[in-house]
Amino acid sequence: MKKKLIILLIIVVIGVIIIFTYFNYRENESNEVNNINHFNKSTTVGEVMKNISFEGFGNLIFPVDRDFDENTRLDNIDDIYVWYNYINADKTVEIVNYMKDEVDSGKQIFYPIYSEEEMQANPDKRNTGIFYFRGESGNKMAILNAGGGFMYVGAMQDSFPHALELSKNGYNAFALIYRPSAAMEDLAKAVAFIFENAEELEVDTSSYSVWGGSAGARMAASLGSYGTESYGEKSYPRPGTVVMQYTGFGEVTGTEPPTYSVVGTDDGIANYEVMEERTNRIKANGTDAEIEVFDGLPHGFGLGIGTKAEGWINHAIEFWEKHM
Repeated sequence: MKKKLIILLIIVVIGVIIIFTYFNYRENESNEVNNINHFNKSTTVGEVMKNISFEGFGNLIFPVDRDFDENTRLDNIDDIYVWYNYINADKTVEIVNYMKDEVDSGKQIFYPIYSEEEMQANPDKRNTGIFYFRGESGNKMAILNAGGGFMYVGAMQDSFPHALELSKNGYNAFALIYRPSAAMEDLAKAVAFIFENAEELEVDTSSYSVWGGSAGARMAASLGSYGTESYGEKSYPRPGTVVMQYTGFGEVTGTEPPTYSVVGTDDGIANYEVMEERTNRIKANGTDAEIEVFDGLPHGFGLGIGTKAEGWINHAIEFWEKHM
């Protein structure tokens, strides 16, 4: 009997050792993934989102409103971003490494726009916020709104790349992650947050610009025409410039700020002629407006890297600077 107890005890001890070793291995494996120091094209979306540098907001770097395989590599994210074209893997890798370097150097890159009390009352508001791409301290600022058909937020193609380029030009850029069902409410809240915290954020809010692609362009245009007071916030200064990409939004109220637009002729979602007509109507009201139309380009080309649209963002920046 005593011998059987000894054997049973040995088996239990061996079992405990095996279990401990297994979970210790898994923990080390997980820590290794979470502590990746540098991302590359073979890095997976999940490895980015779960990286320790992005704790608390990593899930918002990629579309929170879409189901996708977290094992998707950064050079193969096209299927995540429906309606978009010319997603550039090098730019994607540059963006996530920029974000990580900023955090690791002690800078805050993500800011919730709602208070803890507001998020507790409405948990969906936790899936909102602004990613801050810093330019020169005290310089002008821009707010960028990605598209996604008000189904999801396509920031990796439609706002993060633009924000990064603006920061390289010395401007402070905020890429908004909004709720597709309450997009304008979240945009107005973001404006309020930035204005109320301008000193801490070290930005000049005067003559700020609002940018957007597709659904995000509708948001930018609506804010420019109607202001924050139309979307649940008190009245804050309206943008000095609106920059719009590929949207079928045609409304003109007569209150539009100077507006710069870009679109392709092969866009099956946003007819370029609608954007041309809107541009002409804004100009007819005495407000400066310009449009670039790129022959043969489809919807969702973003910065247009590798296409005939590449470099359009520099023209848009020049247009904004003219109206500062």
